[in-house]
Amino acid sequence: MQIRELSIPDSYEITPKQHGDDRGVFFEWYRFDKLEETIGHSMNLRQANTSVSKRGVVRGIHFADIPVGQAKYVTATHGAVLDYVIDIRVGSPTFGQWDTVLLDDTDRRAIYIAEGLGHCFVALTENATVSYLVTDVFNASREHGINPLDPDVALVFPPEAGVPLLSPKDTGAPSLADAAASGLLPTWDAARAFYTSLNEGK
Repeated sequence: MQIRELSIPDSYEITPKQHGDDRGVFFEWYRFDKLEETIGHSMNLRQANTSVSKRGVVRGIHFADIPVGQAKYVTATHGAVLDYVIDIRVGSPTFGQWDTVLLDDTDRRAIYIAEGLGHCFVALTENATVSYLVTDVFNASREHGINPLDPDVALVFPPEAGVPLLSPKDTGAPSLADAAASGLLPTWDAARAFYTSLNEGK
């Protein structure tokens, strides 16, 4: 597999090598050793999630408190989504910026998103099915959101997604500026310290 760092530090695009013949295709969509070589520590998996979305559904922007946060390894097993990683770490050199990876059932890429980063995707097809490997179990008291339509974040949704469909929770989430002002967001320094502790513990 090929692993490429995105423009947001601590996020990566993973492209598997597919082996196809007249029976179908085989590929490795997750390799702990390859990821560990890249990020400096193992990904301690605690939960696996799957979502199925109508075309146009937007999920996010979501993040969890650090420590311990929730790193994510995400792929699309059916259909296609455009996946966004948003830097919400106050003090980061790329704070407020974002990058994307197309996750689909053709190239079968995945994205790794470190703890403290914001995550969002928009479904480009009907019944887009996304699977996530995550490093902590869901804890509602430590989970937060940023409104994905925040004009200061300015996510660009592709026209093929159609009209964005959001949950009440996501439409009611604060803007990035309001979340920062209220102290809700992780900081760059806290994130770096947490990553260092993971690397030291391996």
